[in-house]
Amino acid sequence: MSNQEKVLSFDSNRALVRSDRTIGAILVEEGKLSAREIERVLEVQRTDGERFGEAAVRLGLVTEEEVRFALARQYDFPHLAPGAPGSVGPSRELVAAFAPFHPRTEELRALRTQLLIRWYNPEAGRNALVVTSPDAGEGRSYVAANLAIVFSQLGARTLLMDADLRNPRQARIFGRPTSLGLSTMLSGRMEHKAIFPVAGLSRLSVLPAGPLPPNPQELLSRPVFAALVKDLQSLYDVVIIDTPPARAYADAQSITFRAGDALVVARKNHTSVEATSRVIRDLAGTGARVVGTVINDY
Repeated sequence: MSNQEKVLSFDSNRALVRSDRTIGAILVEEGKLSAREIERVLEVQRTDGERFGEAAVRLGLVTEEEVRFALARQYDFPHLAPGAPGSVGPSRELVAAFAPFHPRTEELRALRTQLLIRWYNPEAGRNALVVTSPDAGEGRSYVAANLAIVFSQLGARTLLMDADLRNPRQARIFGRPTSLGLSTMLSGRMEHKAIFPVAGLSRLSVLPAGPLPPNPQELLSRPVFAALVKDLQSLYDVVIIDTPPARAYADAQSITFRAGDALVVARKNHTSVEATSRVIRDLAGTGARVVGTVINDY
């Protein structure tokens, strides 16, 4: 199967473009424009020959960000609208969701393309990817979250699992409570009720870490975790797994052994080559495959 066929097979019944909805209609639905304001924009369009969005921005009726949001909706491209200042919700760290035209989002799409070419092969059971890093503060959770988003925007049923049972971040990034998650599932409670869909990103679900257990290494080493990963691989097209720092804890090795593939994140001018090489050797020693290294610059 070619890589293009794999991309299209994610959701072959999904309409690629919703051309029946205009940008003006979407902005009205979102409460950004009134019927009277639509007429003003259309008049400018007729007079000056501008695009609808350009005219609406020039008139000061909407912002460029609101037009980009409407354009994404028109093309059925999952995209989160910015919330009101001070509002509680997903973090702006989710650049791929809030700013789909940002240069950093394009870099994430390029990473997704490389993974589709070099890693993704669901027929061979290769659709679960661990995202780890040598130490804390290297952007591992940021990369995992945004990578899950860009896969979901491609039409893939995507699950982001937070397997960092030491200092988890995904619940905070997505603005969710921490009372349920992976730890409660591994302890035999709640089953799949701990997995929640992300509003506005229709193909993305998140499994937070849940309450911090006293025995994370033991929970992640039990057969129940291996069975859970295999089960989730059958339910989702792509499973992205966040982990604790690989040099600080052996958890990342246990998780990678069960998932099969890993992506190592290193921070520019922060992570040493020796630390990165050691983590790659340790993960490869589990029999898993390290599919690549991402250099994060921030």
